[in-house]
Amino acid sequence: MDGETLPGADAGEDDADRVILHVDMDCFYASCERLREPGLAGEPLVVGMGYEPGETIGAVATASYEAREFGVDSAQPISQALENLPRRANADPDDPDAPDPAETGHYRPVDMEHYKSIAADVKEVLHDCADTVREVSVDEAYLDVTARTAWDVAGDVEPDPEAAEPESSEAEESAAAGSATYRRLAEGYARYVRDRIEREAGVPASVGVAPNMSTAKIASDFDKPEGLVVVPPGTVQEFLAPLPTEEVHGVGPVTARTLASMGIETAGELAEADVAELEAEFGDRGRELYERARGEDDREVTPTGLPKSLSRESSLPATDDEERKRSTIQALAADVSRRAQERGCLYRTIGIKVIQPPYDVNTRAKSLSGPVDDPELVETVALELLEEFEGEQARKLGVRVSNLDFGDSDQATLGGFDGDDGDVGGNTADAADGEQLTDWIESDSRSTDDRERGRRRNRDGQKSLEEFE
Repeated sequence: MDGETLPGADAGEDDADRVILHVDMDCFYASCERLREPGLAGEPLVVGMGYEPGETIGAVATASYEAREFGVDSAQPISQALENLPRRANADPDDPDAPDPAETGHYRPVDMEHYKSIAADVKEVLHDCADTVREVSVDEAYLDVTARTAWDVAGDVEPDPEAAEPESSEAEESAAAGSATYRRLAEGYARYVRDRIEREAGVPASVGVAPNMSTAKIASDFDKPEGLVVVPPGTVQEFLAPLPTEEVHGVGPVTARTLASMGIETAGELAEADVAELEAEFGDRGRELYERARGEDDREVTPTGLPKSLSRESSLPATDDEERKRSTIQALAADVSRRAQERGCLYRTIGIKVIQPPYDVNTRAKSLSGPVDDPELVETVALELLEEFEGEQARKLGVRVSNLDFGDSDQATLGGFDGDDGDVGGNTADAADGEQLTDWIESDSRSTDDRERGRRRNRDGQKSLEEFE
């Protein structure tokens, strides 16, 4: 579906319609590792911490598509990843007890300096290709390219709203050659951006093109890896209609179940729902969900603000296994600490989230007298907070650092721990909505539904660690 342009809009539409690109790097950390080790191409590859002999605590930062086929996922404790996909280094053909080489993978440590250097190359391309760029994370950005291109059609034949999509690569290649086909200028420009990233930074990306941010983001995830999906004005609602409601901004697992109980399971059904009923069930948020399902999103692409907190969450089968809970918290704490170091920030508050069956949300936090960068302290505090839930079941766990400081503040010492704690989140079911395997980042400039959109990233192998800023 590379270069797919969804039918349904006539040529000559208002060229003032915005053209938004969502650029989403494909398994970015793994791609960076393959850039310096070409022999890793096509191999199961896990980037993470704690997999060396003697190490027991760590987490998966990125799993390549090949590794994900073995059940390896981002934010997973490294012990579970090694169980699902043993290291290739341990595959000895002369040892009958050694793992089958065909069922092993390569493991590499996180090297943020390397990834940042490649991300800088990517960003240089993005800022050269757009007047306004919103950098969401090290591997994701929105671009407003309205001033650089247009929705005008270029090609031999006008679009046929009834025309079927190409059903084979041969058909697509024929179309790409210009045989009885058409393309929008915006599609050509998106391909130019994507190809420049791969040529100049050396890593693959997927690009979604649409008249608004939320649809562009969904489109970029529609055909990974190295996808290019275009949703022209006039086709947004048609594009969204068959998607499950969880693909709509602001709809998480809890809200999706509530909508299903109302007989609403697709974005199309949500777009046709009675707004009054939605508002009765969800309050003002009901109308917002309705509008998003209809592709109505008037947000402008603006430069990214600094995050106010960083966290990660991981879903579990409901368990009271203390070792399982502790190892998950340790892995999440290590990953959150790494992300804070990646962003060059200190933190004043350390907290956890424990979601208990069925959907009871509990958050606990402790504060410091000043900002720190101390991964061991994050783990220690998180485990101490977890002790309150000893013997109780958990279906999801999270670790968070907040009150971030991006300045050159002096660090607080361990002795500065003031010991304050509290339930800062309450016990509301919908507080868990939109949080499945999450990278929980709150930003000054992103809405709640932006934050929840991160869960759609499972196909890219890195952002299944949901990012909602």
